[in-house]
Amino acid sequence: MELNLLLFGITREVVGASQLPYTLPEAATVDALLAQLRNDYPPLQKLTSLLVAVNSEYAEPDQVLHPSDEIALIPPVSGG
Repeated sequence: MELNLLLFGITREVVGASQLPYTLPEAATVDALLAQLRNDYPPLQKLTSLLVAVNSEYAEPDQVLHPSDEIALIPPVSGG
């Protein structure tokens, strides 16, 4: 299935774009997406936490993804 990922912060810097068309098998989960992204973009492996939002809500690792979903990668945030 074809997905469109929205990237923010360090994920945008690693990939080099704010949006990324991405292909995964049908019925792939959030966990499968993260595993494949970390394989395709090894610097993402260094992130201690990387959240995924699906349709504007934080997703669980076992959530199944659909082509119509809005998927955002949310990197760790620091500040003070």
